Amino acid sequence: MQGLYAVYRKELGHYFVSPMAYVVIGIFILFCAFVFNYDTQAVIFQSTQAQMQGMSMPMDLPGQVMTGFFMFLATMLLFVTPMLTMGIYAEERKRGTMELLMTSPITEIQIVLGKFFAAFTLFFAMLVPTLVPVAFLYFTSDPHLPVRIIACGYLGAILVGGSLIALGTFISSLTENQLIAAVLTFAVFLIIWIIDILGSPTGNSATVLGYFSVVRHFQDFARGVIDTSSLVYFASLMVFFVFLTVRSVDSMRWRRA
Repeated sequence: MQGLYAVYRKELGHYFVSPMAYVVIGIFILFCAFVFNYDTQAVIFQSTQAQMQGMSMPMDLPGQVMTGFFMFLATMLLFVTPMLTMGIYAEERKRGTMELLMTSPITEIQIVLGKFFAAFTLFFAMLVPTLVPVAFLYFTSDPHLPVRIIACGYLGAILVGGSLIALGTFISSLTENQLIAAVLTFAVFLIIWIIDILGSPTGNSATVLGYFSVVRHFQDFARGVIDTSSLVYFASLMVFFVFLTVRSVDSMRWRRA
């Protein structure tokens, strides 16, 4: 555990002494605040227009705002998270510091988990400021926005982010070029994001490809529903890519032996 914590502390410190982390977090928060405000204003405008025309509107207007916000939040992670993971291994391999890490008594699993948890901590810190507008909507809406929707939406976002971080760290361990690592991470995750549209609308292929679609699984969380199959899906993604990263790091140590 000491080795894992040492790697975790080193990586976390590296994030917060680099301006990249602050730039990414700042951009992420600004976009989230803008979209949240835009969605809120759009729902209010639609409700007002419907009332003026004598039409009935769904009563769960805050729920509509949150569903749209969480879907945007997950989409933003598709673009932002690769920036956080691209240098986890690629930069160390390029600078040659990975060799020092490989010759240390720290095990491969400690290295991988330490770096993974450091990136996940930074990702979690990105999500915390988004609670401010959500809390404002909760206290100002009447009736109050169900806590279940908020909790499920953030749980889904955390699972999506964790899966993307695990994928990004694996790809970063395969190359010395940060840009290549970021582009490949984005490309692979984009494929599993839209994979359900690659098959036929009906039939077995639609069912199989639909299960591997990130969007299909995250939509349940955005609506305030926790599906066991979705939990298994995201957990499997994280475990699978963490395992592959351990094997990749192990191969580095074997080549240097």
